[in-house]
Amino acid sequence: MSVTIKREVILRSIVTDQLKKQLRDELHRAAGEIEQRIRQIDEQTKRYITDLQRADLQQAMAVRKRVEEEKGKQTQLLDAIKERQQQVEVLDNGTEIVRGTLESHVEVNVGDDLATLLGGTEIVTKDDVVIEIRQRQVLSEDEPVAPTIQTDITGSTDA
Repeated sequence: MSVTIKREVILRSIVTDQLKKQLRDELHRAAGEIEQRIRQIDEQTKRYITDLQRADLQQAMAVRKRVEEEKGKQTQLLDAIKERQQQVEVLDNGTEIVRGTLESHVEVNVGDDLATLLGGTEIVTKDDVVIEIRQRQVLSEDEPVAPTIQTDITGSTDA
């Protein structure tokens, strides 16, 4: 008897000039999308708040506060993307970075080591080509941790 379960798989990439260009492009697009959202928030709410102030000043102030909170969230996302852009610039070719996590299914049988099946699967790519699939049990204490560079707006790279 066996059971199939979901597990997380770490996606790692070897840094190359091509990867750095890809990361720069993805981050540039993400920053542009956020900047566009901020402009839309400003444009769409300016007229509405002005009209609302004439009818109900208190409600207009509450709406303005919510709008400013949303703009603040978007600005924080933009700042995080700019930080990631700086991280990309200092990456050394040949090093590994964590790009995010994916999900896969694994079949579990009686007698299997669950820690091995769930805890250490990694896919390593170089210029979008899978070059290695690793199955590790536990990170040793002296093992270096690869930097994580995520490029999507939400901060997740789940696929």
